[in-house]
Amino acid sequence: MLSKKVIKDIQSLGLKKYREETGLFLAEGPKIVEELSRIVPAQIEAVYATASWKGLSGETKNTAEISEAELEKISQLKTPNQVLAVLRQFPATNPDTSSFTLYLDAVQDPGNFGTIVRIADWFGVKQIVCSKGCADLYNPKVVQSTMASIARVAVFYDEEEAWLQQQSQTIYAAALNGKLLSSFSKIEKGILIIGNESKGIREKFLQLSNERITIPRRGEAESLNAAVATGIILSHLLG
Repeated sequence: MLSKKVIKDIQSLGLKKYREETGLFLAEGPKIVEELSRIVPAQIEAVYATASWKGLSGETKNTAEISEAELEKISQLKTPNQVLAVLRQFPATNPDTSSFTLYLDAVQDPGNFGTIVRIADWFGVKQIVCSKGCADLYNPKVVQSTMASIARVAVFYDEEEAWLQQQSQTIYAAALNGKLLSSFSKIEKGILIIGNESKGIREKFLQLSNERITIPRRGEAESLNAAVATGIILSHLLG
């Protein structure tokens, strides 16, 4: 049985303040917990699971069996799913300026943010740099949306918003008034800026770009979801 303190400590990790204080975060559900247990086992602090989770056989260290009612108390999900893991946050390093980079300008929606991390992983992008105002990487909704890609894509926060100015690589910006995506060839290096869901890329970042990329529109939609746009552009540039 979980103590009141343990329940409170786990619940608190739903808040950014406590994630920053403890250096911990949450991941939930069999698929993501099993994947993280496989690729970053050293990051796992504890696993809490119901009897229905197959990982209780001993494949994952520091695993405690709990009841369905206890899982509901500590879960951040509307519908808790068998298992919850507490993990240590990944060590902070500096971006590798020699490789391809995604730069996110105030992408605030946790689901969008996490999906972009997952898309980056799909296309082999190893790092993302985020401007001030982006969603928190360790927000439970972000973590769930990454589906374990959080462990394979390094995410950095450019709080001073000075990183782009220091780069010598070609900077591409996803915009509505640029060259058609089809006119661009495959690339290996560069930086792609993806803008805020409703406001797009801020002018100060657009001014730093060398090329503006537009996804051709045939219908009447005003804009594309940021994650969808990211996937389309990466498929063309890196696919």
